[in-house]
Amino acid sequence: MPSLPKPRLRRTARARGPVAGFQPEPDAPKVEIVEHDGLRWINIERPRQSDRAWMEEHFDFHPLDYEDVFSRNQRPKVDEYPDYLFVVLHFAAFDKNVGRLNAAEVDIFIGPDYVITLPNEPLAPLEYLFERSRSRDDFREQLFSKGAGYLLYKIVDDCVDASFPMLRKIGNKLEQLEEDIFEGRSKEVVRDISNAKQEIINFRKIVRPQRSALADLERTKRYIPEGLDIYFDDINDASERIWDMLENFKEVSEGLESTNESVLSHQVNDILRVLTAISVVVLPLTLVASIFGMNTRVPGEQSLVGFYAVIGVMVVLLVGMILAFRKRGWL
Repeated sequence: MPSLPKPRLRRTARARGPVAGFQPEPDAPKVEIVEHDGLRWINIERPRQSDRAWMEEHFDFHPLDYEDVFSRNQRPKVDEYPDYLFVVLHFAAFDKNVGRLNAAEVDIFIGPDYVITLPNEPLAPLEYLFERSRSRDDFREQLFSKGAGYLLYKIVDDCVDASFPMLRKIGNKLEQLEEDIFEGRSKEVVRDISNAKQEIINFRKIVRPQRSALADLERTKRYIPEGLDIYFDDINDASERIWDMLENFKEVSEGLESTNESVLSHQVNDILRVLTAISVVVLPLTLVASIFGMNTRVPGEQSLVGFYAVIGVMVVLLVGMILAFRKRGWL
């Protein structure tokens, strides 16, 4: 990778971020900046072309990195340059519009005295951390005093930890589905099981490629002092726990689906058993009625005694077959 010039950290009026009560123009860059002790955290949510122009004016990043920022479906990765790091990470975010989990991409530039975050979708943990850094001096001092590497760790760690509440909800949903199955609501939970499996699949699609990127980030030494190695190792442990939970949920959901299909199959078998027993019980009665209903002369024809005799035989057959079926457990 060619050596690039060091970033031009210009102190312009725009670089100080939006002023309270000021409404930016529609095409104006929406750049938020928090600074302390020479370290700056620049957050640009849903970057647009105007934001790219602002970054190109203040920093000399590789053109391919800008393409990655504005492209869709970019895979998680860690690119190391002589003067900065470029990190692409994906985190699970619930989209209320479609009611499903989607991957929210966060592009991060890390330099010696700056961290730039560019989420393509609002991320609650990232927004919360940035707002605390902006509003609380003590928290900002504690967070920024340890350098850009520690700030990067806190950003990634908070976004990774935000997955655990989502996983707990999925686990609770699977437990509720199990209760519903054994409480006789198998037909109603078919769609719920399908939705739960889809959530788990989407979550796995987000976490799987992320694991290698987090491992690369742990091995990166630029802007990450040796004392921070254990912190990034903790992030990897959390990521592996998330993956293990998703593997467990995958097996549980498949087991629930199989169990629900078995319950439905048993219900169908019970219905078929009853219908078959009824058909077998009615068959000899139909045979007797058919014989005595033929258009030929039969014993006892036009006799009231013969009629009652036929009815008696049919009743005896009916009671006998029902008792025999119940004794064998067929009814």
